[in-house]
Amino acid sequence: MVGDVTGFVAASFLRGVRLVQVPTTLVAQVDSAIGGKTGVNLPEGKNLVGAFYPASRVVADPESLQSLPAREYRSGIYEVIKYGVIADVELFKFLEGCLEKLAARDPGAVDWVIPRCIAAKAAVVSQDERESGLRVMLNFGHTFGHALEAATRYRRYLHGEAVGWGMIAASRLAVKKGMMAPEDARRIEELTLRVGSLPALTRLDAKRLLAPMRADKKARGGKLRFVLPVRIGKVEVRDVVEAREAREVWKELLRSGE
Repeated sequence: MVGDVTGFVAASFLRGVRLVQVPTTLVAQVDSAIGGKTGVNLPEGKNLVGAFYPASRVVADPESLQSLPAREYRSGIYEVIKYGVIADVELFKFLEGCLEKLAARDPGAVDWVIPRCIAAKAAVVSQDERESGLRVMLNFGHTFGHALEAATRYRRYLHGEAVGWGMIAASRLAVKKGMMAPEDARRIEELTLRVGSLPALTRLDAKRLLAPMRADKKARGGKLRFVLPVRIGKVEVRDVVEAREAREVWKELLRSGE
């Protein structure tokens, strides 16, 4: 949040002043501080006001993560898993075998994961800075996740936790649409749930969660648009997903996630 708000202010003040990002959370070091996309939340949806404004420098010191509260640290691990699903099979396999080391903040695991995620995001952003095409893949899990954040007024879920639920939901939707093998979806769900206890999906209903999804910046003409996995290491953008399909996934997830 600090990086997003500061980046937006830096882009706006005097029509742009020099910006240096010094991320001190895992989610920022592997994702949000990289690529120059800044955004401010509104009651109607996530990141609806913002700017593309790359920092002139990003300084990510893994040692700063040692003092991070456990829940905040776990929140970043979900974004790490995202990179394994969208583009890096080796990273995903590493997490399957060494998740507990990363969760324990083992220096070797942390030092291997962070540069790999940074390189993956930099490779995407260098080809599509303003999210006109390829960069959309970085939103895997975020359409469902942003809906959870908005529907609960950004008070129940940390961003990574919402993305964790979102990756599970997107994987289930991909299976329903015949895009992904159930076994791959199961691996994604099991790895995500191994990170820790996600906040429960209580006092929510599928209809309420569809509204912020229609307001999501990735939607087109009121039609839902999702980044869905084809297999571990590859995702695709589906421009038109029926609201009925998303609602069915929400209902299924709400029943299992209480």
